[in-house]
Amino acid sequence: MQSWFHVVALVLLVSASEDFDWTKNQRTSFYYGTFPTGFSWGAGSSAYQTEGAWNIDGKGMSIWDTFAHKNGKIFSNATGDSSCEGYYKFKDDVGLMKDMKLNHYRFSISWPRILPNGLKNEQINEKGLKYYDDLINMLLENKITPIVTLYHWDLPQLLQERYGGWQNGSMINYFNDFANLCFEKFGSKVKHWVTFNNPWSIAVEGYETGEHAPGLKLRGIGAYKAAHNIIKAHAKVWHTYDTQWRSKQKGLVGLSLTADWGEPVDSSNQRDIEAADRYMQFSLGWFASPVFYGDYPQVMKEYIGRKSGQTGLGVSRLPMFSPQEKSYVRGTCDFLGLGHFTTRYVTQKNQPSALGDSYFTDRDLAELVDPLWPDPGSEWLYSVPWGFRRMLNFIKTQYGNPMIYVTENGVSEKMMCTDLCDDWRIHYYKEYINEMLKAVKDGVNVRGYTAWSLLDNFEWDEGFSERFGLFYVDFSSKNKPRYPKASVQYYKRIISSNGFPNQREVESWKRKSKEMCSTSNQLLAADPLIGHMELVTEIVVPTVCTLCILLSAVFLMFLLRSASENI
Repeated sequence: MQSWFHVVALVLLVSASEDFDWTKNQRTSFYYGTFPTGFSWGAGSSAYQTEGAWNIDGKGMSIWDTFAHKNGKIFSNATGDSSCEGYYKFKDDVGLMKDMKLNHYRFSISWPRILPNGLKNEQINEKGLKYYDDLINMLLENKITPIVTLYHWDLPQLLQERYGGWQNGSMINYFNDFANLCFEKFGSKVKHWVTFNNPWSIAVEGYETGEHAPGLKLRGIGAYKAAHNIIKAHAKVWHTYDTQWRSKQKGLVGLSLTADWGEPVDSSNQRDIEAADRYMQFSLGWFASPVFYGDYPQVMKEYIGRKSGQTGLGVSRLPMFSPQEKSYVRGTCDFLGLGHFTTRYVTQKNQPSALGDSYFTDRDLAELVDPLWPDPGSEWLYSVPWGFRRMLNFIKTQYGNPMIYVTENGVSEKMMCTDLCDDWRIHYYKEYINEMLKAVKDGVNVRGYTAWSLLDNFEWDEGFSERFGLFYVDFSSKNKPRYPKASVQYYKRIISSNGFPNQREVESWKRKSKEMCSTSNQLLAADPLIGHMELVTEIVVPTVCTLCILLSAVFLMFLLRSASENI
């Protein structure tokens, strides 16, 4: 997920239209139809956000363990130490997936859970390997395809301390060793591998703004350097799989890029059109262009080079790929994973060099939002379904219509109430998935969709204050019980119908989903009683038993003393 603090509000009314042409800046009507046979439906998670057990069974420290334990870094000083307790409850969670009839489950492997120090030649944690092997086996037993992410942000802490993390090119080989171990141990069962999740966030929020672990603020250079090493690490892992494992395991290796859609404020203004394209190239294109074409987008090279010169640097702050590296990186994407949540309007805005070097000033643009867009949860996430179709068509035309798996799409709530009848999430999924269906009809090669997320979880720097889950998790309870929201039933109906078969049937889904969630609400309302029972069984009962034993001992001593006095 991303935190966006660079947004200016602009009132722009979006007109309604029945037109089905995606290239027009207008909202389109709902489309009834179904996805191609074999389309894969799933839900997602990540290790640090859900597993808990942060120092259990030989797991090493990650940069997120360290970061979250620093006071003031996370909302309410929350940590992922226990989170959803997914490490212990994975069998229950697979049961939830089976009931939903998910086709796939996307999860990540924690690098320090398998290699506590990050290095293969120092220590391999067999208990960590067993955990993931058990999870994969259970998924397969329930006919759920595992889609495995190798890096979802939890770098081993020792690699950050010893080498500076992704600022150091040595990470390329260390990550390759970790990936190779995963291919060796799990590759006979896992056929879909994602190398990195949202490298934009790793680079910008980890090494530019410092909002995320490891919390470094290396303005103007840190993000570009981290991204450069990440891209080369991805390419090396792809080549390792291609040369050593592909012929035996017959799997696919891709990477997951998260990006918002950038729409010109004025679609007739050439400067706004160019600014919107620049927005896309500085986000999606930053990583997609190298793996599809071997180099950074030309506009990135031009703008960052010019900005670097304006501040007196002799060379660009954007690293260069050598001719050999360009050839090595090009074509290293069997499928593109896409994370997408929202849209921005974009306009040209010159950012003076006096503001200093930064990724954000390099782009010379401003991001804007329409205040009329629904924003039920995260401050950066507005519901703009039509942007999803535009994004998918952009990928089709920009990168030669690659195979796409939507690896993250969903919406949060940011409210204290625990009403499980989440109308806004139902509406979000309905509209966004329908725009994806339109994109498929446009000819975009989308093969699968992953709802984000299966469970409420640790939402990075926002802690537990934002909830994306289909299932509500009671984090105040030791057992972390799960309760289905209404969106579970709605998504389940989309899956069973493989889309939206007809208007009459689809219109009944919301009503039926809300009927089901009332039961969940009743269960959740009983939580204080459950919590009270836990208190009784875990604290009161042992205390009473201890008192009973002590009283019995005192009484026995009294009897013995009385008996001795009588003698």
